[in-house]
Amino acid sequence: MNIGVSSYSFESIRKVRNLDAFGMIDLALELGFSAIEFIDVYAPEGKDKISHAKEISAYAKEKGIEISAYTIGADLLFRDESEEYQRLCGELEIAQALGVDKMRHDICSGFPNERKLRRSFNDALKIVAPRARKVSEFAETLGIKTMFENHGFFCQDSERVEKLLNTVDFENFGLLIDIGNFLCADEDPGVAVGKLAPYAIHVHIKDFFIRDGMLPTPGAGWFRTRAGNYLRGTVVGHGNVPVKQCLETIKNTGYNGKFSFEFEGLEDPIFALRTGLENLNGYFPQ
Repeated sequence: MNIGVSSYSFESIRKVRNLDAFGMIDLALELGFSAIEFIDVYAPEGKDKISHAKEISAYAKEKGIEISAYTIGADLLFRDESEEYQRLCGELEIAQALGVDKMRHDICSGFPNERKLRRSFNDALKIVAPRARKVSEFAETLGIKTMFENHGFFCQDSERVEKLLNTVDFENFGLLIDIGNFLCADEDPGVAVGKLAPYAIHVHIKDFFIRDGMLPTPGAGWFRTRAGNYLRGTVVGHGNVPVKQCLETIKNTGYNGKFSFEFEGLEDPIFALRTGLENLNGYFPQ
């Protein structure tokens, strides 16, 4: 397995340790990862992002680590269509400068939470699908695949994810499966991964603790799912996500792409990533 790590995993210590992109590359290698994906290029104030991305790419090649993906936010439903398209085209040019062949962008977080506004996922689909395809068409000219993630509550469960993929219906547009994120929509990750594994072009490895929504609130560090249960990110192998089962399912489809740790728990990220990688290597010994 080609195991990488997301720079998102270092967010809780980034400022404390004064980590820039180069420091994250060094740390990823120190922890035993063979690839890294970036959520930002962390360009210093006043520095052009594209030129900085080229410097990061050169440093990664020098160190012998692959940059597997560039993952950014987006809203194809409520932001101005033209402005968001132009912004995403600019992000794709940054991705090209990084030397990656895949970029993840979000789709949307749904309609505003107003009782008078009753709009379904199908209503949103009519708006976001052609916009996602248009972005992917531009990305194709740069040699980059675009992808979205089961992420953001609104487009998170497997039925909606598959519907979006098949509505966009474009070869250059694929899916980043986050094996833990299905829990945010109260869906069994093993079942969801079984449905969506054939669509995967990139994979996030994540684990969560789960508590029933009927219990008292567990306090800081926990958040609620779409149906009101409680989740907290944790070390891969410590939580309730069937990590081994999900990854075996993905591997059995013939997937030979990257796997990327995305840690968002309360534990020290160095401990969490090192322990999670040890657990994963135990599941799939080389």
